[in-house]
Amino acid sequence: VQLQASGGGLVHSGGSLRLSCVVSGYDFDIVTMGWYRQAPGKQRELVATVTKGGNPTYADSVKGRFTISRDSAKNTVYLRMNSLKPEDTAVYYCNAAIEDPTRFTMGYWGKGTQVTVSS
Repeated sequence: VQLQASGGGLVHSGGSLRLSCVVSGYDFDIVTMGWYRQAPGKQRELVATVTKGGNPTYADSVKGRFTISRDSAKNTVYLRMNSLKPEDTAVYYCNAAIEDPTRFTMGYWGKGTQVTVSS
């Protein structure tokens, strides 16, 4: 299973970015897709997830600013980030939880994409 993230970069405070992550190399259902981030010296934290049915969950720190969506036909999850703040600076990782026919679920990670927000 491979997850390829893209869309990171450098943006000024208040700006916007859209991250994309394509999942490939799997045979079973992707149950949940999501984005996590890790800032220097901090633990990886959840940013947003979206279920197979399209139900999103957001960290309190990004509610109202970030929007997660998925295109199941393209095996892709997106994260639209508006009103970016310097504290959003981190490496962003996409995650996919894949369920096999025995209902066993395993999570997979992409390599991450850097988002830097300047003040």
